[in-house]
Amino acid sequence: MSPTTRRMLRPLWFFLALLFLVEAWIWERLKPAVAWLVGLIPFERFKAALATGIARLPPYATLLVFAIPGLMLLPFKLAGLWLIGGGHVIAGGLVFLMAKTVGLAVTAFLFETCRPKLMELGWFVRFYALMLRLKDWAHRQTEPARRALHLFKIRLGNQKSRVLAFIARLRRRSFSKIG
Repeated sequence: MSPTTRRMLRPLWFFLALLFLVEAWIWERLKPAVAWLVGLIPFERFKAALATGIARLPPYATLLVFAIPGLMLLPFKLAGLWLIGGGHVIAGGLVFLMAKTVGLAVTAFLFETCRPKLMELGWFVRFYALMLRLKDWAHRQTEPARRALHLFKIRLGNQKSRVLAFIARLRRRSFSKIG
């Protein structure tokens, strides 16, 4: 690949890396929320039975259990995209976002339950390792932008504190002239 082609593809790779990191970030943030929500469900026997049932399944059946929620939510994601394409951007975006959020939440819960069985599949172990490497790659791709954003936030915070100090001085002066 020529240097020019590499340079032209850099924004695409950055965007894909950013998209991957957003997905990973949402996944990590949803795990505690899902655990909390699952903890609210008063069906302790059901949750225990689900875990026991999954533990009894062979690895490929467990993979099917893990994949079903994603497949069930696919029509909702497609409907959201269809709505967006039809000009109903807000409604479509909400449908897509809701399906994506529910899908990630259910997948996070099921992954924790199914992980031991899924890790018995050699190809799944390799795929999981690939996902971890992709996450590391995505972090490396976006590091300069994340560092620049962090510095911008620091500068903005400094500016904000200066503005707030200036406003406080103005208030003191205004009140001292009134009194």
